[in-house]
Amino acid sequence: MATRNELSAFLGNVERRAYRQAMFAVRENEAALDIVQDAMLRLAEKYGDKPTDELPMLFQRILQNAIRDFFRRSKVRSLWTTLLSSLSGGRDEGDEHDPLESLEVAPRSEFEEAPPRQLERSQLLEIIEQEVAKLPPRQREAFLMRYWEELDVAETAIAMGCSQGSVKTHCSRAAHALAAALRSKGITL
Repeated sequence: MATRNELSAFLGNVERRAYRQAMFAVRENEAALDIVQDAMLRLAEKYGDKPTDELPMLFQRILQNAIRDFFRRSKVRSLWTTLLSSLSGGRDEGDEHDPLESLEVAPRSEFEEAPPRQLERSQLLEIIEQEVAKLPPRQREAFLMRYWEELDVAETAIAMGCSQGSVKTHCSRAAHALAAALRSKGITL
């Protein structure tokens, strides 16, 4: 059984990676933050008494379900918004989004690197993130769970609700697509 401190430590360790995963899926900062927060609360409320080694797989399953729920709600909300906007006369309220809010502060450990190396690394990570975001949803989901969350094939299959063979296929296709995209940009790793 996970203690309160173990659960807190787990959630602290998974927070940034979960946010990235949600951000890749929904591409909205506030929505991604809400999804991660909801997933963390669900894990703590319903599965906080589970053994520590089961938490990563449970959390991934909860996170993926929260992302799917977001898209279901968005579809319904979009339908109602379309219907209501056709009745309101089409007034625009303007976009108040500040692009500076989406900038991310680099972790402290990167400040120790030389500025040119730091710039090169951040540009490379940005390109990789853009290419990961372009992957089909199931490939992206499998790739992130296997290589970023370091879940094994069986755990990923359970979290995704598919077979282990499907996980392997999705990961292979994602890796090949990413490699081809990076090669086309002149990047070899």
